[in-house]
Amino acid sequence: MHEQAISREDVAESDLVTRRGTFRAVAFRADGHEHMAMVYGKTRMRGNVLVRVHSECMTGDIFGAMRCECGEQLDAALDAIVREGSGILIYLRGHEGRGIGLVEKVRSHVLQDEQGMDTLDSATALGLPVDTRDYGPAALVLKHLRVRSVRLMSNNPDKIAALESNGIVVAARVPLLMPANDHNIGYLTAKRDRLGHDLPQVDVFEADLPHAADR
Repeated sequence: MHEQAISREDVAESDLVTRRGTFRAVAFRADGHEHMAMVYGKTRMRGNVLVRVHSECMTGDIFGAMRCECGEQLDAALDAIVREGSGILIYLRGHEGRGIGLVEKVRSHVLQDEQGMDTLDSATALGLPVDTRDYGPAALVLKHLRVRSVRLMSNNPDKIAALESNGIVVAARVPLLMPANDHNIGYLTAKRDRLGHDLPQVDVFEADLPHAADR
């Protein structure tokens, strides 16, 4: 865990003043993409660091799309890190649409809207894999930042396994739950039922539907 994980030519750092405060912006290259780690407060050589590994989602992160919870999770994770007084948000590019890319992701949206397919079936109907995301770059930058162990903000057990397989000690999982709504309930239900994400708010939303007690 203490080796230099990223070459000097593939990383650059500077302070970045944001609306939430001043972060240390760590830009780095890995696996053909340029990623960013946003470091807040003291994290070097510390354990149980609050960490969010966030997959790029242009529609949600930038434009506030309501068919996913990505943008809300991004905001909530940054807020949680600032409240904690320290932590790291790692923004991984090349993860759009769980790795299928922006064009194919929008094509999958058409199938969801017009044929009622869920987020998994709409990808496979296009001949695409369900999830090709690689979390190795997140592990690389955590090693570069000399983090001893993390408390991972995630609802996805597979993300924990991926980091641990790359040598990162995950001391705990911290749920990052966003309220379900009419636009994202199908997406969240598919992630819960077919991808194994821990999303108890789906049950709450379904219980609040009219005539739920009669079903």
